[in-house]
Amino acid sequence: MMSDLGKQNREISIKPISIKIGTKNKHRTVKQKNTLSLLLFVLPAFIFYFVFLLIPTIGAGFYSFTDWNALSQTFHFVGFSNYMEAFKEDVDFRHSFFFTLKYTAFMFVFQNVIALLLALFIETRIRTKGFFRTIFFLPNMLSLIISALMFSFIFTNVLPELSKKAMLAFLDQPWIGDADVSFYSILIVSLWHGIGYMMVIYMAALQGVPKHLKEAALIDGANPFQRLIHVTLPMIMHAVTICAFLTLNGAFKVFDVVYALTSGGPGRSTQVMALNIYEEAFSNNFRYGYANAKAMILFLIVLVITLIQTRLLKKKEVEA
Repeated sequence: MMSDLGKQNREISIKPISIKIGTKNKHRTVKQKNTLSLLLFVLPAFIFYFVFLLIPTIGAGFYSFTDWNALSQTFHFVGFSNYMEAFKEDVDFRHSFFFTLKYTAFMFVFQNVIALLLALFIETRIRTKGFFRTIFFLPNMLSLIISALMFSFIFTNVLPELSKKAMLAFLDQPWIGDADVSFYSILIVSLWHGIGYMMVIYMAALQGVPKHLKEAALIDGANPFQRLIHVTLPMIMHAVTICAFLTLNGAFKVFDVVYALTSGGPGRSTQVMALNIYEEAFSNNFRYGYANAKAMILFLIVLVITLIQTRLLKKKEVEA
């Protein structure tokens, strides 16, 4: 009889353990299935990323140390001579770097400030919010090439005629033919096209700002500017980080708007780095290896600046 009781006790003590082990195995199986499902969903994007971005980047790094012209089947390794030439001898490449830096600085400030101001303005409109949001986002639906060609017609045909009929002499400018004015033409088109996208990001962030913080600041007597600086901005720093990253990344790699609007002219006064690289590879002497060296320099510049920018703004998010 004592032995029967002992067996019953062992069975009772073993049952909960077996239930726990079965539950753990079940959870582990479900987790593995979820992980597999996520990997299958990500796999197509990863394949495209690997084939069309990662492999070309590795190939560009390899060919940047060669003298390949993209036409012949043979090439020679030249070490760092392509990089040395780009830094020491290529005046046009240095000019394109400083022009790109100037363009990026203007875009970084104006695009983010104007987009944030528009987002703040539209958030105060209750009945017409959807209308204004659609109007300002609409230019982003167009291709930047199409926008540049459209503005090219406006700059060369519409504005000169408008200046004569409306007596607005300041509109009659060599918008594309003058080195100083053409920079602002490129800037106008880029801002017109890109502000709407940043505005939507800021609007999404503004909707997440807690209302009780705004009301508390209002009760404390804070004016609109103080509420913006001390309440709104700290709460939307994550959106500022995203928009700053997108602006810097896009501005340094700008190509299409310059190519369609001025083709880098007059002369090479508005040539950006991407256009300089394109001409080196396909328009001049087909110096594909040298063009890849320039491309790697641009890649490293963008990488370093975006990492610094992201790290600095991330600290602001933590402090907020």
